[in-house]
Amino acid sequence: MRESMTFDVVIVGAGPAGLSAACRLMQQAQDKGEELTVCVVEKGSEVGAHILSGAIIEPRALNELFPNWKALGAPLSTEVTCDQVFLLNNGQSGSKIPNCLVPKTMHNHGNYVGSVGNLCRWLAEQAEQLGVEIFPGFAAANIIYGAEGQVSGIGTGDMGCDAQGNPKETYMPGMDLLAKYTIFSEGCRGHLGKELIAKYQLDEGKDAQHYGIGIKELWDIDASKHQPGLVLHGAGWPLKEAGASGGFFLYHAEDAQVVVGLITDLNYDNPHLSPFDEFQRMKHHPLIAQYLSGGKRVAYGARAITKGGFNALPKMSMPGALLLGCDAGTLNFSKIKGTHTAMKSGMVAAETLFAALMDAEAEGAEGGYDLESYGENFQASWVYDELYKSRNFGPLLHKYGTVLGGALNLIDQNICSLPFTVRDNNPDHSRLKLASQSAAIAYPKPDGQLSFDKPSSVFLSSTNHEENQPCHLRLRDSLIPLGDNLAKFDEPAQRYCPAGVYEIIEDGSGEKLFQINSQNCVHCKTCDIKDPAQNITWVAPEGGGGPNYPNM
Repeated sequence: MRESMTFDVVIVGAGPAGLSAACRLMQQAQDKGEELTVCVVEKGSEVGAHILSGAIIEPRALNELFPNWKALGAPLSTEVTCDQVFLLNNGQSGSKIPNCLVPKTMHNHGNYVGSVGNLCRWLAEQAEQLGVEIFPGFAAANIIYGAEGQVSGIGTGDMGCDAQGNPKETYMPGMDLLAKYTIFSEGCRGHLGKELIAKYQLDEGKDAQHYGIGIKELWDIDASKHQPGLVLHGAGWPLKEAGASGGFFLYHAEDAQVVVGLITDLNYDNPHLSPFDEFQRMKHHPLIAQYLSGGKRVAYGARAITKGGFNALPKMSMPGALLLGCDAGTLNFSKIKGTHTAMKSGMVAAETLFAALMDAEAEGAEGGYDLESYGENFQASWVYDELYKSRNFGPLLHKYGTVLGGALNLIDQNICSLPFTVRDNNPDHSRLKLASQSAAIAYPKPDGQLSFDKPSSVFLSSTNHEENQPCHLRLRDSLIPLGDNLAKFDEPAQRYCPAGVYEIIEDGSGEKLFQINSQNCVHCKTCDIKDPAQNITWVAPEGGGGPNYPNM
C-alpha cells in the first residue's frame, strides 16, 4: 500500500535549477510572513552525487539569490586568472587563438573555477535552513496526473524488487508526493521531462534539440605545474579526424587539482567513433600532457549536455507543472555554461509560483493551472536575452564547422548580431552513416598513465547499483540491436556509451548476444539520445543508485 504526502510544491532534482527555485520560494514566503511546504526529491545517494559539470561558474544568478554568498561560505574561491583558447592541428601541435579573435561569450573574467556538485551541496544547506525538505536517495519514477490531465505530483520508485519486478525481503513501496505545482529539474534528458514534452507537445514548432556528451576527470597534479584560475579551452584534434566536432577543457582548480574533459557533439556521423577513446587520446597532446604527466587521476564521470539553446527551448509550463534548467535546455553553449542560466530559470519559476500560490489562496483555489505567465516572466529576464543573442552559435558550428562556423560566431558575438536565425533541425540520432560507408577508427591502447580503460574509469566514478533489480535501460524492441543496429552501424552503443554498459558477446555456441551491464551506468543518458533507432529508454533505477561523484 503506497502512502502519500502533500506539499505546496514538489521539486524533482536537487540541481542548480531545482535548489534555486526552492530557496527563492522560501525567501519570498519568509519576506511575506507566509508558510509554504516545499519538498525536493533527489535520486542520488546525496545531493551532488549525480552532479557533473566542467565547471566555470558565472556568479550572476548566485549574486541575485544570495548577495552575501561569500560570507555564507559558498564553495567558490578560485577566480579565473587567465583564459587561453587553442585550435589543435594534430596530435603534436596546436595554435593559440588571440584573445581578440575569441567570441566574447567565452571570456571568463569574473567567473570562478568550481565544482557544481559542491555548489549544490551548499545550496541544499541554504534551502534546508529556509525550511525546505530534501529527500536524497528517492528517485521520481512516475508522474501522477489529475482527473483533468494536469500534473498532480510524482511517485517515487519502489525499493527492493528483483530483476523481474517481484518484491524481495527488502521490499519497500514508494510514496506518492502530491502538490499544487510540481517542478521538473532533472538535468539533461530527464526521463520525466521527456514524457512531459511528448504528452503536452511542448516542443511543437521548435527546432530539434541537440546534445553533447561531456566526459571529465579530476586530477591531482604536481604543485609546480599548478596555476590556480588558469582556464584552457580548445577544439580541432582529435575529433576533427573523424569529421566530428566538440571541444576540450582544462581548468586549474584549488588544492593542486585540475579538471580535464572533452565534449563530443552527438551529431557525429561515424558510428565507429568512441567519445571515451577520443578523450583518452586527447590527453596525450603535449598541451594537455604537460600538466597531467606525473599526476594522479582521482575521479571520472560523464554526462550528456543539452545544447540546442534558444531555438530548441520548449514551452516550459503545462497544467500543474514547470520544466526548468537543463531539463528544458537553458544551457548557453556559446559560453559552455549552464549553471547560472539554470539557477535563474529556477528563480523566475519560484517568483511565478509564489504569486500563483498567493492568488490561489486568496481565491480558495487548489492550483494545477498552466502557469503561462512563467513564459512571459522568463522572456522578461536576462536569461532569455542571453540565450537569444547566442541562438546561432551551435547551428553555425554544425553547418559550417569549427573554422568557418567559429569565424561567423566571432562576427555574431563580437561585432554585430546576424539579422537572421540559423536552423539545425536534424536530430542527433538521425545523423549516423552506415558502418560500411564510414572509416574505421583504430584507437591506441591506454598506457595507464595518461589514458585508461572503461572499467578502471567507472570504478573511479564510485558507481553502484543493486544488481538484482529491474533493468533501468529499456529496449522498445529487443531484436533491433542485433537485427538492425549491428548490421547497419556495427551497434554503436558499444562505443558511444562511456561506461561499458553495452556489449556484443558470444555464447558457448558462438551466437551473438546483446548484453546490457546496467550496473555500470553513470546516468549520462547518451544511449537514450544517440541510439539510431531510438530504441533505448532510460528510466530511473532504485533511488541512491548510480555514480557517487565527489567534487565534480
